[in-house]
Amino acid sequence: MELSITNLSKTYPNGVTALNRVSLQISTGMYGLVGPNGAGKSTLMRTIATLQEADSASIMLDRLDVLKEKDAVRRMLGYLPQEFGIYPKLNALDMLHHIAILKGVRDRRQRGELVTALLRQTNLYDVRKKKLGTFSGGMKQRFGIAAALIGDPKLIIVDEPTAGLDPAERNRFLNLLSSIGQSVIVILSTHIIDDVRELCTRMAIIDKGEVLMESSPQAAIDEIAGRIWKKMIDASELPLHQEQFCVISSHLVAGRTQIRVYSDTMPNESFAATEANLEDVYFMKLSRTTVVH
Repeated sequence: MELSITNLSKTYPNGVTALNRVSLQISTGMYGLVGPNGAGKSTLMRTIATLQEADSASIMLDRLDVLKEKDAVRRMLGYLPQEFGIYPKLNALDMLHHIAILKGVRDRRQRGELVTALLRQTNLYDVRKKKLGTFSGGMKQRFGIAAALIGDPKLIIVDEPTAGLDPAERNRFLNLLSSIGQSVIVILSTHIIDDVRELCTRMAIIDKGEVLMESSPQAAIDEIAGRIWKKMIDASELPLHQEQFCVISSHLVAGRTQIRVYSDTMPNESFAATEANLEDVYFMKLSRTTVVH
């Protein structure tokens, strides 16, 4: 199974260009799509999910034309948007039965077996009769995945699935996604870099509607290995360091500011070498820093 996106563009009536000639090749497995808020990730997800029209593009899911054969695509699609509605007074069991009926699973025995299997897969079987309105954020996300898996989809899209989850729920959800992604295409749209590093075999960084990088996470890290340096400074010194060095990120550590700098060689003796990571790649691409070999 392969999803092929070619020259996808979308400009909204207010003149904002959400996507500008985006092209991606996505195969079976976990694929990460990262970028800041407003980068165009959600527009891309909605277009692939047949919920939004493109100005121009070719999108093929194997031999299916996504933009023209929408009903056929929807039968192969599982979609978990960033925010999705639930009926708070219904329990998980009844709601999944309802969704399965809407997706064409009419046989009661078959539907019962399917719903039970999904509840067990998402670790919700023991709370299947609890009202959805009482679910925690992580439980709601796992319920959303259970709903998305009805119909044996070949393409699953999840948009910012771990935002707001506590560490334990995030781990449960990521483990669930990882198990699903072994046999289907799973597109994970997120701004949490660690989610991509832990799960995805391929990734793209998108900003202002354009693809800045497409690679495997490890290959992207290897490209800048040995060129990242760190230093502790006072916050007041940051502007001066930004003028003198290629500062790609800064954050607080024990009340002081740590900067991370890209340089082929040690900038000066006040810096220490540090291991490159995927966040470094991300911030470099957003700053349009060019890697020099």
